[in-house]
Amino acid sequence: HLIGQGGYAEVYKGKLKSGKFVAIKKLTRGSPEEMTMDFLSELGIIVHVDHPNIAKMIGYGVEGGMHLVLQLSPHGSLASILYGPKEKLDWRTRFKIAVGTAKGLSYLHEGCQRRIIHKDIKAANILLTEDFDAQISDFGLAKWLPDQWTHHTVSKVEGTFGYLPPEFFMYGIVNEKTDVFAYGVLLLELITGRQAIDSSQQSLIMWVRLLFSTNKYRNLNDTLWVVLLLYRNR
Repeated sequence: HLIGQGGYAEVYKGKLKSGKFVAIKKLTRGSPEEMTMDFLSELGIIVHVDHPNIAKMIGYGVEGGMHLVLQLSPHGSLASILYGPKEKLDWRTRFKIAVGTAKGLSYLHEGCQRRIIHKDIKAANILLTEDFDAQISDFGLAKWLPDQWTHHTVSKVEGTFGYLPPEFFMYGIVNEKTDVFAYGVLLLELITGRQAIDSSQQSLIMWVRLLFSTNKYRNLNDTLWVVLLLYRNR
């Protein structure tokens, strides 16, 4: 059955003959040629990654569409817990998720044979294992970055609003800093429990800046105050 849906794909819960439950990602956007290119691009990246904080691919298929078979995450995504009806996370677990995501990003940027820029780090793409270990998922927009290159330059907006850095909008620059900026927004989500873009279309970054410009951060609890103060003085 359907357990997730995005702009590029649908994710279903499936069961292998062995009895193991898995997540099946089916590409849905674009022409058959575009889906084939997107499928091969994502497959070409994810087969080269192997890290505890990266979602594990089990297999793939092309019958009835382009499918990636991934390890099922019992707790779903970070977004489903932060903004859904599930039990809220304590500070220790939030810290564990933040550290795990950072380790996964460090591996993509420095631990692979070639640097990988994920380009879509966000709460919905951080999956949680049974023990709430973070696993980065969805490499549909990811790009290789050759050693001699400082960045990619793209001509169209790719990614998720609220997580994209200013230089992306101004110059189309994509590199490790693109992921690091998005990770910073993710940290603010973990700390505040607010979405990157709220229902009024205000970005979380602007909300935090407003707190400091009006001194309203002093009304927050001690833990949140300390972390936001560190963010301000970064």
